[in-house]
Amino acid sequence: MSEPTSHSGHRNGGFGSSFGFIIACVGSAVGLGNIWMFPYRLGQYGGAAFLIPYLFFVLLFGWVGLSAEFGIGRLAGTGTIGAYEYCFAARGKKKLGGALSWLPLMGSLGIAIGYAVILGWVLNSLAGFISGQLMSADPAPFFQAAASSFGNPIWHTAVVAVVCLVLIFGVSAGIERVSKVLMPLFFLLFLVLAAWVFTLPGAGEGYRFLFVPHWEQLLRTETWIMAMGQAFFSLSITGSGMIVYGAYLKKDADIPGASLRTAFFDTLAAMLSAVAIIPAVFAYGLDVARGPSLMFLTLPAVFQQMPMGQLFAVFFFLSVFFAGITSLINMFEAVVESWQSHFNLNRKLAVLLCSAITLGVGLFLEAEPNVGRWMDFITIGVVPIGAVMGAVSVYYVLGWPKLRQELQLGRKKPISAAFGAVGRYVYVPLTILVLILGFALGGIG
Repeated sequence: MSEPTSHSGHRNGGFGSSFGFIIACVGSAVGLGNIWMFPYRLGQYGGAAFLIPYLFFVLLFGWVGLSAEFGIGRLAGTGTIGAYEYCFAARGKKKLGGALSWLPLMGSLGIAIGYAVILGWVLNSLAGFISGQLMSADPAPFFQAAASSFGNPIWHTAVVAVVCLVLIFGVSAGIERVSKVLMPLFFLLFLVLAAWVFTLPGAGEGYRFLFVPHWEQLLRTETWIMAMGQAFFSLSITGSGMIVYGAYLKKDADIPGASLRTAFFDTLAAMLSAVAIIPAVFAYGLDVARGPSLMFLTLPAVFQQMPMGQLFAVFFFLSVFFAGITSLINMFEAVVESWQSHFNLNRKLAVLLCSAITLGVGLFLEAEPNVGRWMDFITIGVVPIGAVMGAVSVYYVLGWPKLRQELQLGRKKPISAAFGAVGRYVYVPLTILVLILGFALGGIG
């Protein structure tokens, strides 16, 4: 474990290095949306042309959005509840801030509940390929058996148990250490998959789907909306999760720099997923779907036909599990830290309580339609509202001058004069737009 001097001063400890912080944040940001949504949208909305609005929004949200959440976490020295109380205390409304903080916090818990169900399906498929059962079985009934009411309790429980065990070890010995192992493995395994897929006959159609630019798509409003939604949700800007990681960050760390590096590696993961998945699907003439059908139905059919398919299926589902579990760790930690600080709970008790609620509710959502409705409710309503509250709380309630002082710590160069204006007059309105469009279009992330 790192020396205490490298920590933030939080009772949970802190990240031992800037690299450990960034790799944990990348783990939180890189999730299932990078794997089953980004590749489809990249091809569907203009191929290489889609990257123009997507990269614009990733840069914008990473620069002023992630920095704001990391900054208020470090400034307040605590997670969601304490950070909102800190912001509103500047206006003499500390209790109001504490009350409002429960919505973004419940957003983190809500996503965790649904995420744990889906990661249980991932482990079930991984086990199916390890045993060889899924190399010959029809993927549809195999998946449907797990995605039914109380259809996958063992692997679902295993997911929650893994997160529980990691968090009990704390920040440096748990979150940071696990992220340093799992995220490099995620990139390595997907890199191996992408290299193998490159050799498949017919993969060229997949690359054309992904990268041949259709510039006319840039004239469609929908392209820009979907690029914005994909970038926003991919970076885990929820008004909660990244705040707690900021609370564990030491004062000499450059927050805007770390935010941009997090955005870069998150985008790299999405691109790597795209070149590993889509060309393989085209090579075997299957449907380029999105959502669970891509991961649990289409890709298993690809692996069944590929040379060395069993090995690469294991690589793939391990990679997905690594990406998902590091995201789930962040969702849990946002809840655990706030309960520790607000109710003065022992860490182990807070972890166990969060785990019990996540599993207890999730067991009743294991049927695919149930978890689909649950995740729609959380991601279309609760999370965007939480993100808006976070953005408004930092940039307007607390105010740019105080945030600027915090973000300047650890930087050799002064913060750009444009930073505050972009945060207040571009980023905050865009978070509101994400919320409105999500309701209007039934989800954009």
